Amino acid sequence: MHDTSGPQGAALLSPSEAAFSAHIPVLVIGGGGTGLTAALAARQGGAEVLVLERDASALGTTAMSTGLIPASGTRLQREKGIVDSPELFAADIVRKARGQTDEGIALALAQASARTIEWMIDDHQVPLSLVDSFLYPGHSVKRMHGTPNRTGSELMGALSAAIERRGVDVLTEALVTGLFADPADGRVRGARVRRPDGSTEDLSCDALILACCGFAGNAAMVREYIPEIEGATFFGHPGNKGDAIRWGLALGAAVRDIHSYQGHGGLAAGRGIPILWPLIMEGGFQVNAAGERFSNEARGYSEQAVDVVAQPGHVADAAHLQQLAVAARDEQQQEGVVDRLAQPGRDRMPLQMIDRDQRQAARQGHGLAEAQAHHDPADQARPGGGGHAVQTVIAQPRLVHGVEQ
Repeated sequence: MHDTSGPQGAALLSPSEAAFSAHIPVLVIGGGGTGLTAALAARQGGAEVLVLERDASALGTTAMSTGLIPASGTRLQREKGIVDSPELFAADIVRKARGQTDEGIALALAQASARTIEWMIDDHQVPLSLVDSFLYPGHSVKRMHGTPNRTGSELMGALSAAIERRGVDVLTEALVTGLFADPADGRVRGARVRRPDGSTEDLSCDALILACCGFAGNAAMVREYIPEIEGATFFGHPGNKGDAIRWGLALGAAVRDIHSYQGHGGLAAGRGIPILWPLIMEGGFQVNAAGERFSNEARGYSEQAVDVVAQPGHVADAAHLQQLAVAARDEQQQEGVVDRLAQPGRDRMPLQMIDRDQRQAARQGHGLAEAQAHHDPADQARPGGGGHAVQTVIAQPRLVHGVEQ
């Protein structure tokens, strides 16, 4: 067998070596949110589609997220009286990225966002609604859309139901180990799939969609491309090894923005669940092991991840008003996470209730007392403002990406 391996062993195989057992017009590698959405679009366009998923069920990194999707100019925004436009959304993207992104691509994504949301709702019965309770960092207006409980697993459930209704086949426990590419023009002709029993099957195709997420689970690629976040804890699908990027490089493609990633500065230590950032933005703060506040958390959770990684032990303590956790629970935003934050003693580090009295706070360290003293005095007048919950957090790169997002 002729095996032309690209960077870090991405296997490209000659079609002459294939034993194709079936032909599928459109193959999709990856059964996460991106893969299922792509499969729905291709199927709706009249193509026969097969999704290849390495796991026993189609979940991916999307299921581990809050499942929120930003979009500008949707009818859901208009119903709430929110004025938005693709131009404003694109400007927000460019500003958040400090000018280090392609303005044309940002605008194209923004222009397609509203019709994508409405297509998911109208054509595929995905129950999306506008998140109007919180303005996310970097956005000029409220434009995040999500399923009722604001969870990625719920979004994946809705997409999986849509896939079934459309008659799209999903082959699970199907690990793609190589692509068959024409040596003359580089065109991909098919893929080799390994099954749990070790057997392999070669499938030919007319078109191939790589929906393999990013490379956050590949320590060597993280070290090479984004060393600033190397010390962070990986929180994502274990299959995020950069397969799509490595195959693309092996085929001679160029990469751009390979240093880009979405971090999160509030992954609960020992729990593997993200702390809702509204708890920080609405009065919370973080301190390091010395009890010192070390950054401006309002910049956003991705920026905060870099700062948390730079602290001793790569950890920090997050303090927030307890009534914010209750409010978030009432809005049904990640109830499992919020319940743990609101109830002491359920995490690796027991939650500690800190009195508004600075002398009580000082028992946690002088730095924490100082940070408490700089907190908004109006908190005392807010309902339930009698305490903070403290949670140990770590930083994580959740969706490290290069060319695919």
